[in-house]
Amino acid sequence: MTDKSGAAHLPAKFIDGSIMRHIWVMTSTASIGLVGIFLVDLIDMLFLSMLGSDDIIAGVGFASSISFFTISLSIGITISMAALVSRMIGQRNVEQAKRYVVNVAVLALTLTSTMACIIWFNLPFLFRLLGADEGALAVGVSYLQIILPSLPILATGMAMSAALRAVGDARLSMLTTLIGGGVNAVLDPIFIFALSMGVEGAAIASVMARFVVLGIAFWGVTRKHNLMKAFVYKDFVEDFKPIFKVAGPAMLTNLATPIGNAIVIKMVAQFGAAYVAGFAIVGRISPVAFALVFALSGAIAPIIGQNFGALNFARIRETLSNALIFNAVYVTLVSVLLYILQEPIITLFKLEGEAAELVRIFCTWIAITFIFNGAQFVSNSAFNNLGKPMYATWFNVGRSTVGTLPFVYLGGEIAGAAGVLAGQAVGGMIFALAGVAIAFRHISNLTKNNNTAIPAEHRHSREGGNPAL
Repeated sequence: MTDKSGAAHLPAKFIDGSIMRHIWVMTSTASIGLVGIFLVDLIDMLFLSMLGSDDIIAGVGFASSISFFTISLSIGITISMAALVSRMIGQRNVEQAKRYVVNVAVLALTLTSTMACIIWFNLPFLFRLLGADEGALAVGVSYLQIILPSLPILATGMAMSAALRAVGDARLSMLTTLIGGGVNAVLDPIFIFALSMGVEGAAIASVMARFVVLGIAFWGVTRKHNLMKAFVYKDFVEDFKPIFKVAGPAMLTNLATPIGNAIVIKMVAQFGAAYVAGFAIVGRISPVAFALVFALSGAIAPIIGQNFGALNFARIRETLSNALIFNAVYVTLVSVLLYILQEPIITLFKLEGEAAELVRIFCTWIAITFIFNGAQFVSNSAFNNLGKPMYATWFNVGRSTVGTLPFVYLGGEIAGAAGVLAGQAVGGMIFALAGVAIAFRHISNLTKNNNTAIPAEHRHSREGGNPAL
């Protein structure tokens, strides 16, 4: 496709057509890779639950909270890879794209190696900080001592996978995740049961899967797309500032969530290992059940971005409105399904007593509140793509601190472990509603400023979706 001057350009397909259809297509495809990751985690927990110990499930639950922190750091780095490499590809600056690929990968390797080392030597302290008893602590430390050294492998693989998405190879990026998850799922029962390695076997299976993810992604970047060059320290120093300009806020935004999760699991832990086991199961069920909600933020980003570039503010507002409707309908349907299937879920994971009680509370009362989680994801996407990324950071940090600690404390005092979950949900509602309101207000301000700056005779074409800018 060419413009009037004959210059080639890529079509902006989201400035026309049904926005709800765009949201559905983008969200459903983006969720496939996420489902692969989350489903493997769920299967992992299912196998471990067959060992019949609350300490095992609780220990892995505590370990997941610590591991979630490290993985969130990696996600922040991968966001910078996708943003910077895709920008250079769009500018036809392949040499700089290659520099960013190698330099972001080196940054991911360096930061996560340092983080893994610090955490590895402080594991018992961190587990006690989260409230783990001695049984859960022993299991969790044993698990993470195997997993943590492979964090740099996972982070580098994730960064390479982001580079694949940046060049438009979404299929290979998705397959990288799915194949890695498949390897994990196959090796889990072999190591856990056939070789009688228990929790350590699950950890080894995960480590091997991480090497597979890195291997496939590295092949795609280096061989298929030839998007790699030799590391040059001088180039790394020069590129550090633009990389960290994107990665810094992204890491802060992503680190807020595991901090909030750590606060919640610490509050739950005071009521006993059985409740922590139930909370760990909930933590594995909810990402699978609500995968489309987790994918929503990234899925609507290009829709918002293209219409922002075209100054189609009416379509941006419509995108947010339709995304919120899509989110509410999807969460409602899944929540009804969880309510119906709660007893089979409890039976499947062999849960009893307090662990089963917490899962019932989640499936009956808490699941529906994911509507507000999705709403915050939508507002964060709007902030990130409409020039206000720090708004997303502060809303995430605020929700995970002042929107979590006082609410889960009061909830725990009033209604025990169930009150902790309820308190987390209430705090999330407040920040989600505030975020959505401010996002719509920001769009209104952009519309007003745009209408003031553009002559009246041109406003109709701009707002109506005419790409002829």
